[in-house]
Amino acid sequence: MTAPLPLSGVVITRNEADRIERCLASMRELCDEIIVLDSGSTDATVEIARRLGARVEHRDWDGFARQKNAAIERAMQPWVLLLDADEWLEPPAIAEVRKLFDGEIETADCWLLQRRTHFLGHTMRAGSFAREPVHRLFRRTLRHGDVPVHEYLDVKGWRVRPSSIVLEHDTARSEAEYWQKLQCYARLWARERSARGKRAGVVRAGAAAAMYLVKNLVLRGGVIDGRAGLRFHLLHARYVWTKYRLLGLVL
Repeated sequence: MTAPLPLSGVVITRNEADRIERCLASMRELCDEIIVLDSGSTDATVEIARRLGARVEHRDWDGFARQKNAAIERAMQPWVLLLDADEWLEPPAIAEVRKLFDGEIETADCWLLQRRTHFLGHTMRAGSFAREPVHRLFRRTLRHGDVPVHEYLDVKGWRVRPSSIVLEHDTARSEAEYWQKLQCYARLWARERSARGKRAGVVRAGAAAAMYLVKNLVLRGGVIDGRAGLRFHLLHARYVWTKYRLLGLVL
């Protein structure tokens, strides 16, 4: 059996029993330890994670960024691989991570993985979600900025380098569930922007949604993803419209 890397696998969860195994199984190939920080699952998430060798702890939900930071704080290894429960690494990507640790890993503090979205059985081939750089392999001293939604790793002053490692992302169980999640993100985004004194209206909302479609379907070639890609991008354009429209309503 190949020796584990000086790497802590970190996942935050709540009711992910149907997809946590794929995520953790890919981490087991690499990580010296796996930490699952659960916020109150009522399904078999915790049992599956423990069966796969993860150290499972509970923490009441406190927002995406704070929950992920709390999970990272529990890491014992110098490097962290942070995945969401609906993400995983295929064997070629696992091999590339090992190759990175054999040579270049110390030349940066954070390595960008290339996230590839799968939407209801379709793998996105173009648009922003076919190859989305994400900060997921980094030194355990890094933390996320304290924002309520669209959390980001604060890499200011740190060395960031791109990699060719592909991170798979199965983003939706159903179209209805996905739209519900996007609406939740839109409300959180609007509240946070409103608290900072930002405002928008119908015109701004419409322009932002239109620009999203032009960028992803035309400029980035998303039309090649056919009907599945069109459904996905229309949902995201609707999300963009909704969040700016809500920003005009939030007081």
